Amino acid sequence: MPALQTIYQHPLLTLSELETIFEAHQPVNLNKGDYLLKKGQVANSYSCIVQGMVRSYVYDFNGNDITTGFIGKDEIAIDVISLFHQIPTVEYIQALTDCKCYVIGLDQFQVLYHAIKGFNEWGRLWMSESLFQLKQRTVSMITDSAIDRYKKLQEQHPQILQQAPLKFIATYLGITDTSLSRIRKEIVKER
Repeated sequence: MPALQTIYQHPLLTLSELETIFEAHQPVNLNKGDYLLKKGQVANSYSCIVQGMVRSYVYDFNGNDITTGFIGKDEIAIDVISLFHQIPTVEYIQALTDCKCYVIGLDQFQVLYHAIKGFNEWGRLWMSESLFQLKQRTVSMITDSAIDRYKKLQEQHPQILQQAPLKFIATYLGITDTSLSRIRKEIVKER
């Protein structure tokens, strides 16, 4: 499955090991609005997105829908805590567009993770990079202005701006829809 090669890149993985990993995945098509996971469910798999975009979100203490992440092409839609600790999730993961993905169950993942050293190393590297990105985002939400957060998103993840509704982008950036509109106008003027 060439679609998964971008996701599972690691120098220790041989072609035959990659084929074994790919065979453990099942193709799944999602329609816009379909859920991969809902609050209260326990995750038993994760999805490799090869086309489309999903988002993760929660409801805050006032009942507002707040986007916690966007997952697009060549990325993994996963609730790490729910999956690996087998506890109910507090997030929702929902398709923003029609999506094509490949899903691997926790049991198959665990077998491969323990049997293939390169897969184990890939998993550790993926987890480390995910933790790094989360820390960067957390610090950015505190130290960067709203316009700087938008510019970073524009530079690092332009596909989000192309595929996600503005109201979800605004909550992801921690701002109101009105503030996002103002920021977008300011950026257009700068050009």
